[in-house]
Amino acid sequence: MENTFRPPWYHKNVMSEMMGNIYGQYDAKPQGFVAGGLSLHNMMLPHGPDRTAFEAASNADLKPEKLDNTMSFMFETRFPQHLTEFAGKEAPLQDDYIDCWANIEKKFDGTPGEK
Repeated sequence: MENTFRPPWYHKNVMSEMMGNIYGQYDAKPQGFVAGGLSLHNMMLPHGPDRTAFEAASNADLKPEKLDNTMSFMFETRFPQHLTEFAGKEAPLQDDYIDCWANIEKKFDGTPGEK
């Protein structure tokens, strides 16, 4: 495929998605998603890369790239996920998590053809 956006992605899921960063830098969120961190997006919640990662991936040469010194994982399930009381009240949270999407420009206009 040519002239397409490649990962990282901005999307909604019909599944619940739990993502974790074991070590290194996660390519879709170079800022804020630290080693040992988890993110949880239940079904139909929009999520994806921050603006810097989105712009870099949108403008990168479409060639294979190897990611070194990083390891992340993802679990998906059709069931909604719930936080434990500890995770919701006691565990450290990234309070500015949503801010990474504040400056993303709208790119989709719905008309066919190359832009």
